[in-house]
Amino acid sequence: MPGSGKSTVGRQLARLLGWQLLDSDAEIERELGHSIRSHFEQYGEESFRALEEAMIARLAARPGVVLATGGGAVLREANRVALRAHGNTVVYLRAGVEDLVRRLRHDTQRPLLQDVDPAIRLRQLFTQRDPLYRAVADHVVDTGRSSVSAIAHLLAMQLELGDLGGNAAASAIHKPGSSDDPADSA
Repeated sequence: MPGSGKSTVGRQLARLLGWQLLDSDAEIERELGHSIRSHFEQYGEESFRALEEAMIARLAARPGVVLATGGGAVLREANRVALRAHGNTVVYLRAGVEDLVRRLRHDTQRPLLQDVDPAIRLRQLFTQRDPLYRAVADHVVDTGRSSVSAIAHLLAMQLELGDLGGNAAASAIHKPGSSDDPADSA
């Protein structure tokens, strides 16, 4: 979901692990040379989702990264498949609607929250996306009451122990050297 902390937690988690943070939205904007909001306005959501799908397929295949995806990435089946591939661990950073409204009440950059009541729109997005996030996630982490630092440290510790557990974007974490190619595990 937008505002759940994917980029913020991802940045800290990547730093703790010594991995690279890749943010699919930032990478798309870098390639386009303009904002996602501008792209939405000119070409529409469907065009953006196609760009996002191609970007996630590329980024999710890279080892040693924490991948922060855009809030709507789970809408496409191809993205859900790409996030789960390559030995990735998918963490859903889940925030309740009230927390999202509080965090995003002054946001002017997210195209889907413009020209609408953000509280109503976030409830709609949550209803649509929460089941998809839950289906793709290996783990769900509640971001409502915990600090960014606490969440990042917990995830780092569990990744290093090889036991990412707990309850709580979908961010994909691709361990260095991991592969789902059977020849690599022999």
